[in-house]
Amino acid sequence: LTMQKCHYCDIKTERFKPSHTHTHTQPMLEDDASADGSADFPDRASMMEVRLQAQDDEITLLKSSLADALRRIRLHDQMQLLDWSSTSRNVPTLLRSSATFTGYRWPSRIRFKTLVLGYRAANRSGPVYIQDMVKPYTPARSLRSASANRLVAPSLRAKHSTKSRLFAVLAPHWWNELPIDIRTSIKMFIRGRPITMYIPSNIQNYEDLKMEPPPERLELDWVYGYRGRDCRANLYFLPTGEALFFIACVVVLYHINNRTQRHYHKHTDCVRWSVEDSLYHLHREIQSNETQDPLQPCVHIWDSTTLVTLQQIGLGSFQRGVGSVAFSFDSGAFLCVIDDSNEHMLSVWDCNKGTKHAEVKSTNEAVFAVEFNSSDSTNIITCGKSHVYFWTLSAGQFTKKQGIFGKYKKPKFMQCFVFSLTGDVLTGDSEGNILTWGKSTFQIMRQTRAHEGSVFTLCALQGGTLLSGGGKDRKIIRWSADLAPERECEIPENYGAVRTIADVDGEELLVGTTRNAILRGTFSDGFVAIVQGHVDEMWGLATHPSQNIFLTCGHDRQVCLWNTEEHMLDWCISLEDYGLCADFCPNGSVVSVGLSTGRWMVLDLLTKEVVSESIDGNEQLSVMRYSPDGSFLAVGSHDNFIYIYNVTESGRRYTRFGKCNGHSSFITHLDWAKDGKYIMSNSGDYEILYWDIVAGCKLLRNRFESKDREWASYTCVLGFHVMGVWLEGSDGTDINALCRSHSERMVAVADDFCKVHLFQYPCPKPKAPSHKYEGHGSHVTNVCFTHNDSHLLSMGGKDTCILQWKVIGGGAGDSRERLASASSASTSSPEPASS
Repeated sequence: LTMQKCHYCDIKTERFKPSHTHTHTQPMLEDDASADGSADFPDRASMMEVRLQAQDDEITLLKSSLADALRRIRLHDQMQLLDWSSTSRNVPTLLRSSATFTGYRWPSRIRFKTLVLGYRAANRSGPVYIQDMVKPYTPARSLRSASANRLVAPSLRAKHSTKSRLFAVLAPHWWNELPIDIRTSIKMFIRGRPITMYIPSNIQNYEDLKMEPPPERLELDWVYGYRGRDCRANLYFLPTGEALFFIACVVVLYHINNRTQRHYHKHTDCVRWSVEDSLYHLHREIQSNETQDPLQPCVHIWDSTTLVTLQQIGLGSFQRGVGSVAFSFDSGAFLCVIDDSNEHMLSVWDCNKGTKHAEVKSTNEAVFAVEFNSSDSTNIITCGKSHVYFWTLSAGQFTKKQGIFGKYKKPKFMQCFVFSLTGDVLTGDSEGNILTWGKSTFQIMRQTRAHEGSVFTLCALQGGTLLSGGGKDRKIIRWSADLAPERECEIPENYGAVRTIADVDGEELLVGTTRNAILRGTFSDGFVAIVQGHVDEMWGLATHPSQNIFLTCGHDRQVCLWNTEEHMLDWCISLEDYGLCADFCPNGSVVSVGLSTGRWMVLDLLTKEVVSESIDGNEQLSVMRYSPDGSFLAVGSHDNFIYIYNVTESGRRYTRFGKCNGHSSFITHLDWAKDGKYIMSNSGDYEILYWDIVAGCKLLRNRFESKDREWASYTCVLGFHVMGVWLEGSDGTDINALCRSHSERMVAVADDFCKVHLFQYPCPKPKAPSHKYEGHGSHVTNVCFTHNDSHLLSMGGKDTCILQWKVIGGGAGDSRERLASASSASTSSPEPASS
């Protein structure tokens, strides 16, 4: 049974935006806190007000700057038009003489309107009778001018009527006089800012390009990670030999001996709770719909053998989310649910019919656990912040009895509970005690000191023995039926505290920890990790150039190397600062990692030693990229510079070569040309710049000259070849990362809405179709193909999840050939800007 309401705030995180920072308060479980009740969430309303005010200030400044720019542009255009009106040979005498009386306004407006109509006619977007008046120029044989987007210009002496002469003759002449970079460019807009893209020469008819989804598709192959840091009741061992747990929006069934995974991924938001019945597993999700209504919590009941959904419970009935669930012990006929509303509504549902049987307000305090009495399904127990409640259901009505602490100190949190063989209730609390409650007196019969700090979990075994897991002391203790300690062990510190325990065979155990690891072992032999993951937001992702391994880094200060074939963590080291970006040297022996302080280091893959280290500025680094031959390393920083290093000694020695200075905002992405001489870069203000590195990191002012350059990789989110990945109305931060496949046939996109997209490459037209995949429960921060394009890796932000997708389908063919074959005789260009 899985449920989840992702409590991360709805304010979208904008990547690498220094003018605005916004942090998520994580519900990390300390010894005296719980997963749901102790987290200090920010005041969403006040945060929205602050952000709104900041945006208003920014809009005011932008309006002022735009008005000044428009005034300057208007003055410049007017002076040019005045000169043109007195010198152009193609302007009728009447127009030239009229300029003497009206200045430059009348001729300039006539010319502008004519060019607008000519643009629309050339691109088949104007009236039919106008389209018939102008024709694209097509040379008789293949010439360089074929891609110049020219129009057939009739002679000025041609016999036309007065009206047609002004358009059919002058429009082509004026259009062909425009600079070629204007005729062969298009514009896209992000947050109202125009971004000019230049059409490559091999595209002869941009408007006729057809965008289709790629023939390749993705299939979820493996899930790395486990959500133990802020959830409870999230690890079970099934009779099939599989461990059931969840992370992000995926429920994983991992066979602990065969080391295989199956996945239930019908959820559309993060899973936060699961409960296991002998037949079914229930899951709660945030259910999306096509009408874009607010997401509605619900519970899914599904078969763990076939992964078929059997029932959907409570769609539209729960507020905010579902906090706790439990099956009745009579073959799971009933389901008890507590939602996340202020009153924490307690409801009982018929699992077969999907109907509500009864409902009552439980408490205004946080509720951590709910369970049916093992011997009587009309009795229900709940516990949470400073309370234990005993409920009785009769004739559709609830009666409540509160647990009496009497002479015993009331703990701040009642974390968990189980039933003893005698029917008594055993609770674990934040004071480290196990309390025994009489099944009919609702009073404490006994207090047993168990752990330092909280008792996070209790697990009842056959024969009446009990397992308890501690927070601060990281101990697992085995108790006899009369609560006498029998054995204990302590899990390694690097795995965190004990979150939950699942019994395998009475001796062997599975242990979920607060640092997102699942351990397997016994009291005698100790425990080893079978599942590991990051514990905080991740950004850095890089795949090896020739091996099936990849590297990740993030805000948890960990650098991890993973094996995509063995699905295992090869090694992990800790850093002093956040890791935000990484890239492998083309020879595959070292990897560079960029940190949040401007420092970057180079690690040897075999020894894990730091072989080189440097600092560039004091701002965070956002991208590391080696040139194709490995002779240069480009380091993109938040200080608006790109630092270039010479690389020698097989990637072990680095000397500063130069610095690219020209961006007006922080660097977000960059790519090298295939010849290793040029760089294309994006910045936080949606700017595309090109650099000649060999010539001394020189900024190429004429971006038109780079339109036909071929790139070794394509990770820049802004560019002609990936213009179609942006949705209409995007604000510039909706796409966090993209990656072109090595075959140059497809491009994967990581967006801010928990989705991974697969587009055809290139996709230069707006509204390009794609395959869309769900699984992440937070903004997807990065994507990357493996060296042979067999798999795609995607990385979540706050969900700390890495998904490995298998690429299936597809065929042969080069992207440039496909693009050229889809284009025909003409190109398109933007409408001239209004004066």
